[in-house]
Amino acid sequence: MPPLASRFADPPWGGLPGFGIGLRRIPAGDWLEGGEARPWVRKDRLQRTVPLKVWGETPGSRPGQAEVAEMIRQSLGLRPGAPGRPPLLEAARRVPDDLVLMEKPEGGDWTVSALSLCAGSFFTADEALGRDLAALHGPVPGFQDRILVRVRRIFDRLPADEIVERRNWSVVAWSSLYAPEAAAARRRALALRPRRPGAGLFLRCERQTLRRLPRTGGVLFTIRIHLTPLRDLAADPGAVRVFAWAWAQAPEDFRRYKGLAAVTPGVEAFLADCAAPGPQTVTESREESSP
Repeated sequence: MPPLASRFADPPWGGLPGFGIGLRRIPAGDWLEGGEARPWVRKDRLQRTVPLKVWGETPGSRPGQAEVAEMIRQSLGLRPGAPGRPPLLEAARRVPDDLVLMEKPEGGDWTVSALSLCAGSFFTADEALGRDLAALHGPVPGFQDRILVRVRRIFDRLPADEIVERRNWSVVAWSSLYAPEAAAARRRALALRPRRPGAGLFLRCERQTLRRLPRTGGVLFTIRIHLTPLRDLAADPGAVRVFAWAWAQAPEDFRRYKGLAAVTPGVEAFLADCAAPGPQTVTESREESSP
């Protein structure tokens, strides 16, 4: 995991509050972050115990999977993996990220044709496989009426020589990357009575990238999750101020979708313990520091 200073230097909660696409182009060298020495240990364990929850493929997806595997090998300078596994599954074992192959059938919409999802928190591979963009993002506030058309356009028009990235965040009450039972975790959060305010809560930061597969035409969607104890923020007063501002500004639909009601008592107790200023003070300090 990156050191504390770099983790909070440009946090995903530092931008505009609420839901948005928020894509930015990144160089090819920044595509896959790495940082986990043996991701296959974690992923193989899940593959043995809950295989349908973390892996799935549809008939006809192997050419796209093979292109993904080749792209990742070339990007990271890896040797070919062991034969016998589906190409996307083998590629996913070698990176910390979850990998989702999106393909567009004739006359249809962009659809999940294969995926390795070992850090899922709200849905599992068997729930996502075969779903299109609208079905995948149905619960996201405003997605159907404001965002869906724009996302389809991005998938349709993404150039083969561009990689784009977006990030989002939440606060959760679990420390495991694989945590599909969100409802149970939220009930546990409500029952937390920690000695130190904010203990047992984690900042969940999600980094997503999109990259075109030039040969087969699909799009590879990567998802990297970082979980950081909320109390780690306390070591950086500036980071606390920025987070306090984002927390105060988060709109109600964002809070509801992320299930933040369950963690609100703990987060607000933590911010009070840090004596974090309110959003007005943060805004004023930003204006004073602007050129």
